[in-house]
Amino acid sequence: MNDSASFPSPLHDPSVRGFASDNYSGVHPAVLAAIVRANGGHQVSYGEDVYTEHLQDAFAAHFGDGVQAFPVFNGTGANVVSLQAVTERWDAVICTSTAHIHVDECAAPERMGGLKLLTIATPDGKLTPELIATVPLGRGDEHHAQPRVVSITQTTELGTAYTVEEIRAIAQHVHAHDMVLHVDGSRLSNAAATLGVSFREMITDTGVDIVSFGGTKNGLLGGEAVLVLNTDAIPAMRMKFLRKQSMQLASKMRFISAQLIALLTDDLYLRNAGHANAMAQRLVEGVRDLPGLSIPLPVQANGVFPILPREVSERLMEKFRFYFWDETPGQGLAGGQQSDSTAPDTAMRNESLCQVRWMCSFDTTEADVDAFVAAVRAELTA
Repeated sequence: MNDSASFPSPLHDPSVRGFASDNYSGVHPAVLAAIVRANGGHQVSYGEDVYTEHLQDAFAAHFGDGVQAFPVFNGTGANVVSLQAVTERWDAVICTSTAHIHVDECAAPERMGGLKLLTIATPDGKLTPELIATVPLGRGDEHHAQPRVVSITQTTELGTAYTVEEIRAIAQHVHAHDMVLHVDGSRLSNAAATLGVSFREMITDTGVDIVSFGGTKNGLLGGEAVLVLNTDAIPAMRMKFLRKQSMQLASKMRFISAQLIALLTDDLYLRNAGHANAMAQRLVEGVRDLPGLSIPLPVQANGVFPILPREVSERLMEKFRFYFWDETPGQGLAGGQQSDSTAPDTAMRNESLCQVRWMCSFDTTEADVDAFVAAVRAELTA
């Protein structure tokens, strides 16, 4: 092989865009440049490199002094390591019935973490102190798994966002019952953008104990981090052993750390997430008034969850890729729950309806959205 030969042409058409997942997007140029800059020469492996050392300062600038960052490969790994760090083998985690750790991680928290998930159905993907209080704690009863952690997702799997006050209220309730609060923050940057607050205000100052910080959905090639805020209760040595045992310790960690540093520099995380959120709002405004379509929840991040006829969705999927979210006929939201103020017309309550998910990314363009809106409009007004 000729070493000087150029890389073959892409195997895909870069002009093709979809609305299925923010994981479909490419890598932000600033992140690619950061990887290239970190590539020269040798650095100590397994996190003893200068980039991972600098990453601690980068996270401290956003979350406050004392935060400890542990880079990992992916979101499921971050969640498993986080939950293991604050549980014993007999402990349980309270979460929503739509939580990623319950629905989309192939039972990894339970299989790999050896813990039990206690789920609560919610109308909007968010927990409240009142909902959490419905779970019996069974303190000291060896016949019952012991609730030890409450895990919330920011933003939620339904595209809604917890306010700072809501997170603080949950943290106070959780701590009053000798539990800890974990945040699955795969889209934490989207929440910061939509709320207009800093990570410190939203997470550190509200009393969150541990966070799975997301990067891959927001412009990284691949990389997340476990952030320990409650360093008194969660020893760093415990984190190191759990990360290794969970197969999340990167040998060439500098390349994950360099990506995260780039994301945290010059508010790139906020610009990327804010753009994705804005494209979702543009999408909503373009389809909101179309006949036969309903959006039952507020769009507070980069995801839209409309209800529309299944056959329309299937035809659209031939041109633009996206996913069915809830295929329960005529119900829409998980568990069949609807918001009274935004429920679809009675005429829409029939077995042809389903709920889908449309996701926008940091690289979604206005032209992408407008083309998709035009296709939806053509289907629903034909």
